Amino acid sequence: MKLIKKKIFIFSSNKNKILEIKKNFSSQEYKFYTFKKFKNLIMPKENGKTFKKNAMIKSQFGYKISKIPCIADDSGICISALNGAPGVNSNRYKKKFGGNKKVHEKIIKIIKKSKDNKANFKTVISYTYAKNKTVIFEGSKNGTIVKPLGKKGFDYDPIFKPKNSLKTYAQMSKRDKNKISHRAIAMKKLMIFINKSN
Repeated sequence: MKLIKKKIFIFSSNKNKILEIKKNFSSQEYKFYTFKKFKNLIMPKENGKTFKKNAMIKSQFGYKISKIPCIADDSGICISALNGAPGVNSNRYKKKFGGNKKVHEKIIKIIKKSKDNKANFKTVISYTYAKNKTVIFEGSKNGTIVKPLGKKGFDYDPIFKPKNSLKTYAQMSKRDKNKISHRAIAMKKLMIFINKSN
C-alpha cells in the first residue's frame, strides 16, 4: 500500500531557508511545495512592521492560493549598535549596500566605532493550516558581531557568533546550526504543534 504523503507549502524563495525548514520533517511522510509549483505568482507585499506580521502575510497568502498547509518564515538580525536595525529590513538592508560582503564591511565599521558588538537573530514562523487557522512560533538567539568567518552559511551568518559558541553560524555544519539556531528554536515549537495535531 502506497503511503500518501502530507503536503506542506514552504513559502520562500530562499533556498537555504527552505533546506533548513525541510530538515525538520521526515521526507517519507511529507511532500513539499515551493514557488515552482505555482506559475505567474504575484507576491504579496511584505509591508508589516514586525516579523510576526510579515510571516503571517506570507503564510496566509500561501494557503489561500494553494489550499495546502503553508509555512512562512520572517527573520532578521537586530544589532545593538544600530538600535535594533536592520531587523525586519535585513534583506532590504543587504541589498541597499550591495550584497553580503559590502553589508558585512559596513556593519563591522559601525561596530568598531561604537564598541558595541551585541546582536540578536530573530525568526517568526507562521503556519496556516486551514482557513482562518494560523499559529505563530518564535525563535531568538543572542550573540555578537564578529569579522566574517566561515563559508557554510548565508546572509549574515558569517558575522554572527551565537552566545557560548566558538564558531559563527557560517563556520558550523548545517547539522550543528540546525540544533541551536533561532530558526531551529522556532521550528522545534512548530513540530511539537504539528505532531500533536496529526
